[in-house]
Amino acid sequence: MSPHETNQVGPAEAVHGPLAGWLPLVVLPVGAVACRNRLPAWVFMWILASTIFFSLKWLTWWKARSRIDPSSWRSAAYLLAWPGMDAEAFLDASRPVKPPKPAAWVLAVLETMLGALLLWVVARSVPQNYPLVRGWMGMLGLIMLLHFGAFKIAALLWQELGIDAKPIMLAPLRSAALAEFWGKRWNLGFRQLAHQLIFRPLHRPLGTSSASFLVFVASGLIHDLAISLPARAGYGLPTGYFLLQGAGVAIERSVFGKHLGLGRGARGWCFTMVFLAAPAFWLFHPYFVVRVILPFMRAIHAI
Repeated sequence: MSPHETNQVGPAEAVHGPLAGWLPLVVLPVGAVACRNRLPAWVFMWILASTIFFSLKWLTWWKARSRIDPSSWRSAAYLLAWPGMDAEAFLDASRPVKPPKPAAWVLAVLETMLGALLLWVVARSVPQNYPLVRGWMGMLGLIMLLHFGAFKIAALLWQELGIDAKPIMLAPLRSAALAEFWGKRWNLGFRQLAHQLIFRPLHRPLGTSSASFLVFVASGLIHDLAISLPARAGYGLPTGYFLLQGAGVAIERSVFGKHLGLGRGARGWCFTMVFLAAPAFWLFHPYFVVRVILPFMRAIHAI
């Protein structure tokens, strides 16, 4: 082995110790919170959300790197240029990947354009005396622009390069069950993360139902941190929203729910959409919309 080779350190050897994967999850968000009083609420929200996201992403890479031993460029691409959380799929160079169909590209571009239209055109057309409607229109546009548009385009680009990067949104409005929506169609990046860190280690000692409910608890707490803390109000409302979603999944899977057909067909779809939409103001509560989203929209000249 040459001296040059002995000095090379791969990703799997660069990080050691049981705390290395978890340390950023403590340090980075705490550092962001320490700067809260020095930043506009919307800037603080993006910084806090980014630190939480990157910390969790680092954790998934740290857990996968010993099993996959990925190349340095794949590791960098996963950490910096992909929003998904399925590290093993992205990092494994041996996985066969089919190139995306042209229709997928067309849909992704159309969804991106629709998101931009909602954010910069439709929201501006809403009268100023309806601030919550303006804010919600902007949030819908932003979700469409990023999660359904830009992130899907990123997935298609990686697929073209032979990397297993599945879109994080899979037609969520087709969900015929609440469990299907949260488990198979909406934000699959977080679903993969929650499955790996919470459900998988806990479903045997606690049971499937309890482990699933804890996933909703964790999701609620994370959303409270990223939504209510920047808004400085509405604490507990996002957590309450996800606790309600967990209860809805339990009802859906109960003998009563199965008897009513809540997990299938048109009845299941209606139950799912009502359960998701009716308490949505708990998740993105008015404090967040007025104090964070509207100033952000002004900053990007959406209104």
